[in-house]
Order: sequence, then structure tokens, then C-alpha cells
Amino acid sequence: MTTQSFKWVFCAALFCAVAGSSLAQTRPVKKKVVKPAPTQQSAYGAPAQENNTAVNSAYGAPATPDTTGKGNNTSGYNNNNKPVTNINPSLPIEVIKSSGGGMLDSVKVSLRNNAIVDQNLIKEKVPLPYENIREDDAVYRVRVWREIDAREKQNLAFRYSADEDNGNQRFISILLRGIMSGEITAFSGDDDRFTTPITPEAALAAFSGGSDTVARYDKDQNIIGYQVRARAFDPDSVYKFRIKEEWVFDKESSRLFCRILGIAPVIPYYLSNGLKMDNSERPLWWIYYPEARGVFARSEVYNPKNFGAKMSWDDVFDARMFSSYILQSTFDNPANMPLSTVYPNNSLYRLLEGEKIKEKIFNYEQSLWSY
Repeated sequence: MTTQSFKWVFCAALFCAVAGSSLAQTRPVKKKVVKPAPTQQSAYGAPAQENNTAVNSAYGAPATPDTTGKGNNTSGYNNNNKPVTNINPSLPIEVIKSSGGGMLDSVKVSLRNNAIVDQNLIKEKVPLPYENIREDDAVYRVRVWREIDAREKQNLAFRYSADEDNGNQRFISILLRGIMSGEITAFSGDDDRFTTPITPEAALAAFSGGSDTVARYDKDQNIIGYQVRARAFDPDSVYKFRIKEEWVFDKESSRLFCRILGIAPVIPYYLSNGLKMDNSERPLWWIYYPEARGVFARSEVYNPKNFGAKMSWDDVFDARMFSSYILQSTFDNPANMPLSTVYPNNSLYRLLEGEKIKEKIFNYEQSLWSY
């Protein structure tokens, strides 16, 4: 190709490129039309607005942004129940007592026999009195503190949450019913020597962790009064129970007895953000076990294998039909320290030391016999 021909081809290509660019600039661009989203309707036909604005309630009352501290929902069925800090003393204050987070809620009694057989034996059951042990005959005594974890498979009966004619069947519910009825006296959890009795209301309030004051509104969102409500509590969050007991060898009958002295529900401390503090579990209050035997004898224990072969809670504790681990004992413990203090960072050592204490108690009785 000659030089002159190449120039003509280059000019023709350049002209086509410029002409195409001009046409592209002058061609009209189609704009994308966005259709508005359909307005959401409430259950009663009131139109709901978008997320940037307030959403209407199910009863058609438009909600407004919370600029006055009265809550952002004008419906009288769902006010904003945030704790109130500035209380008007001229308005009435209603104190609503706690029902124990469902643990003490009233249960309807069956109007017909809710079983194929009559169930009257447990209602009339009386615990057998303890065999008397003279002080001179108690030649060997060891005091042990142990803990029951209801999350273990053998202890699931402690969390049985069914309702019977006598109320909820959780073990903590049975304890609270006995305390509220006056059959059991609760003692302060500051010590385990049963020195300071507390009222049933104080025992129940120990679970709630305080109370909140909530404002009450009318249909125009004006504050008409206040309600003081106990903070909600989940009864299933109580799954540990501490036991104080003594092992005594009676030389008269040549037997090793185990007598439970006290039982206490155990819960940890919680921070303001709801997180649990590590190694902060403490007893809420103590009950004196010999005093509570009458209540335990009239309360059945859930049997997952046979619903008709139930035992009473008094039988379960006397027969030692539960799993536990030792927290502290008087064996070689002049400083009276729990195992968590002796082994602060090793839970395995604490479990192994607890098993050694069990073995020492067992070997004492066995070593008294000659074969």
C-alpha cells in the first residue's frame, strides 16, 4: 500500500470515530423510573410509613418520634416501658408485688382426678423422725459443703417444670412455697450458721435484683402515674444448690450417718450489662433442712423412667439419690478455706481433692472392721 492510500484510510477511520461520538452525545438517555414501594397497611387498614418515619400501630394511631421522653408509640397497648428517672411526686405510685418470676403463680386445681389411681398418700405423708445420736457416741464427725448442679443428667428432677395441683414442681418453687406459707424459715446467706432469719418477702426479693419505676400513660400520652415493678427473673436460672451436711459415726449402732443441715440456692452476681461475673456464685439464703422435711415429704420427685414410682424429696435426700461435688470440708483444713481458694485456677484439682475427701470418709468406716 502506498503512502497516499494509507493517509486516506486513516482519515476515513478518524472521521467515523468522531461522527459516532457526536451521535452518542446527542442520543437521548432513557431514565430508569423507580416505582414507589407499596405502602404497608396495618392490621386495621391504617397506612404505615417508611422506616425513616414513625410506624403506625395496629390500631391506626400514628406513632411520633420520641422527643418528649413519653415513648414512641401512641397506642395505649404498648407504651415504652423504660425506667423513669424524674418522678413527679404529685402523681400516684402503684407498687406491684413480684410473683417470683412464675415460681409462685397460682395453678388451677384439677376438678377431676387427674390420674388413673387415687393420689392421697403423698398428701398425708409424714417424715420419719431421725434416730437419736448421743454426743458421747459420736466418735467421728466431718462437716462437708457440697454443691448440686441441676444441669447434670442425674439431677434433672430439680428442674422439672410441670404444674401439679400443689403448684410448680421445680425444686426452687417448692422451697419458696414453703417459705411463703411460713412452714420454712429462710436465713440470711451471709453465713451458713442460721443466725439471721429473713422475712418471706426478703427471700423472694433476693431473686429479682431490684425494681424499676415505669410511667403510666393515658391515650394522649400524658403521664398519669407510676408503677414500681420487680425486675423479671427466670426460675430456670437457679440450677445450683449448696448443701451443708455432717457425717457422723455412731459407736453404739456402729453406723456412719449423714445428716443434712441446710440447703441454699446459689446464683452468681451479674454486671449492669447483664454479663455474669466469674467465680461470683453465692447462696441467696439458707433453710434449715430438719425444719423443711415436712414440706419435702409432701412433695413428689419426678421419675423419668416410671411416672408411677415417684419418691418424695425427703426420701431422695436421705437416700443420697443425687450427684454433687465437694466445695469444702473440715478435713485437714485449719484455715477453714474452700477448695476454690486452695486451688483458685484449677477446677480439676478441686474435683480430685473432693473425691479424696469422699474416699477418706468411706475408708474410716471400713477400717474399723476386721475381716
